[in-house]
Amino acid sequence: MNQIVDSLQYIKPEISAAIFLVVIVIVDLVMGKNKKYLSPIMIIGLLVTGFFIIDQFKFSSFAFMSENNKYGLLSIDSFGSFFKLLIVFSSIIIVFFTISSDEIKKAKERLGEYYTLIWGMILGMFFMIIAADLIVIYLAIELLSLSSYVLAGITKDTLRNSEASLKYVIYGGVSSGIMLFGISILYGITGTTNIYEINGLLQSQQIQGLIVTLSAILIFAGIGFKISVAPFHFWTPDVYEGAPITITAYLSVASKAAGFALLFRFTKITFIDSINADGSWNIISLIDWRSFLIIISILTMTLGNFAALWQNNMKRLLAYSSIAHAGYLLLGLIAFSNEGMMAVMIYFVIYAIMNLGAFFVVMLIANKIGSEELDDYKGLGKTAPVLTVSLGIFMISLIGLPPTAGFIGKLYLFLALINSNMILIAFIALLNTVVSVYYYVRVLKYLFIDSSEKEIAPFGVTIPNLILLLILVIPTLILGVYFTPLVEFAKYSITLLGF
Repeated sequence: MNQIVDSLQYIKPEISAAIFLVVIVIVDLVMGKNKKYLSPIMIIGLLVTGFFIIDQFKFSSFAFMSENNKYGLLSIDSFGSFFKLLIVFSSIIIVFFTISSDEIKKAKERLGEYYTLIWGMILGMFFMIIAADLIVIYLAIELLSLSSYVLAGITKDTLRNSEASLKYVIYGGVSSGIMLFGISILYGITGTTNIYEINGLLQSQQIQGLIVTLSAILIFAGIGFKISVAPFHFWTPDVYEGAPITITAYLSVASKAAGFALLFRFTKITFIDSINADGSWNIISLIDWRSFLIIISILTMTLGNFAALWQNNMKRLLAYSSIAHAGYLLLGLIAFSNEGMMAVMIYFVIYAIMNLGAFFVVMLIANKIGSEELDDYKGLGKTAPVLTVSLGIFMISLIGLPPTAGFIGKLYLFLALINSNMILIAFIALLNTVVSVYYYVRVLKYLFIDSSEKEIAPFGVTIPNLILLLILVIPTLILGVYFTPLVEFAKYSITLLGF
């Protein structure tokens, strides 16, 4: 009991999230149809949770250890705190998205449930990021998944909204079952679910590599579903198109961040043999993990980029773009080095800012013209210059061109690959970046070159939305030329407990 009580100090952010989840439910019940207090409570809750996360950077310890186990169910370290802080930032932005969203306003009576489920997602993502036990990993993914399934169809205003939610549930259920099967195999051959103990057993015992490889691939299927990598990406375009834009943006950033944090922790702790002086990792020889991830990465970025070439809906285009970026992010893991890990952390901060910015502009344009189709974007460069110029900046950054932040993100990923003597993989990723130029520039062509047959009255941006837009545009530009603080912060945060 004393150990449990002592461990509570390490999960203050999770306790805060759980408390504010309950507060939202109570306020929604008490206030009835009056929903104006829910968004401020969300912001306060996220700021309080963020404060506890910042305070947590000083901790490096296991939580909830048993008497006969030196490892706990949760590992509290700076790596986990970094990703939790990124999720809180994304969540705050999404709350402001929600305030401006016409889709959510039409379903205003479900705003209480909407925010409650977002807290459910946050809680699931927090535990995913710090989980050191396979059972905790599975439960955290389920908590995240069940909340996101409902949120994908929360508005219920169109057939595609219900279709998105149903497809998400079906694909999610299958991937979850496959992952659970992989966990059962790994538990069967090691006798434990703690990933630190599994690492020790894999190094010391004679275990068949084929069985370990099979279980690892099956577990990866569950994680791969969350981060939208091929061939586990099939749900992404339909769900991104059918879900409210606020939830689409949230899934593309926060859920993906939690999935990658889990993948890094699972890979580095479970399959690492040793770390060299230069920060590179030696992986246990039982499994050719690098070759598997290289295949997945190339397949993901290639499929995402080429599928995006033919998209005429902005949400579907950004969905395939998100898949391609998942392939790029896997490059950092393939490097099997602390440098690659740091590159992914840098990239994720930049990706969150530019991707949320792109979705925000798409949402504001949809509020005005009632469409997300590219054909309806023709000539908007003249009628909505502030929004379209901002979208242009985000598109250029998503390509990875200087002087935007996207260039710095890809630069560090490519450097990590080159330093790991993986020049061919870096070249393939560079070719994929060239392919992506077409569909991003195609959006700019519709905005600024093509003219519309319809007469669209000029429209601007409200002051609150303009402020939020600047909060996303300015870092996209500044981090392209001054990125040292971000690099130092990522370097400070790469420490995983025990390694």
